[in-house]
Amino acid sequence: MLPVSPALSGLLPAAGLRRGSTVSVLGSTSLMLALLAAATAGGAWAVAVGLPALGVVAAAELGVEVGRLALVPRPGAEFPAVTAALLDGFDLVVVGPGLARPDVARRLSARARNRGSVLLSLGSWPGAEVELSCRRSRWTGLTGDGAGYLRAREVEVRTGGRGAAARPMSASLRFPSEGEVRKADFPAAVTTRWGTA
Repeated sequence: MLPVSPALSGLLPAAGLRRGSTVSVLGSTSLMLALLAAATAGGAWAVAVGLPALGVVAAAELGVEVGRLALVPRPGAEFPAVTAALLDGFDLVVVGPGLARPDVARRLSARARNRGSVLLSLGSWPGAEVELSCRRSRWTGLTGDGAGYLRAREVEVRTGGRGAAARPMSASLRFPSEGEVRKADFPAAVTTRWGTA
């Protein structure tokens, strides 16, 4: 089991990232990075494949140990072979959206199971055991007249999946909150505009 932040542990069936599992994250790069934070801080190695715009500074702000994060921004036509090789050597392998056909996705999930790696997809992934999605978000830090600095983003995260993850759950989280993800309480009546995470 690879650890996750306490704010995220309640969203996962085993309160962490089970080795050999496939997890899809919909609608939020920040949520995906938050999943990497505790594991990399604890000594796990991670790699991001097919995410050329991934912000290393943003990853560090969310608690990812960037010295333990490798980047393969553009794997090209060799995506299946590159990802399969990375699943052999890394604890966590993050893949960008839309890179794998369903048959390739099934083979890569099987390889993750066999090698004991965690496969994280930023986007839908056929057969993922757990699916985390951001339903709504809002930014904090601005005053009523629009002045100020964006300080944090509050999101509602919902989870679903197969097996132990089949029962839907949700949590409100704040990204970042003093360097790590924390639980947030959305007000009963929201007067700000919500958007996607």
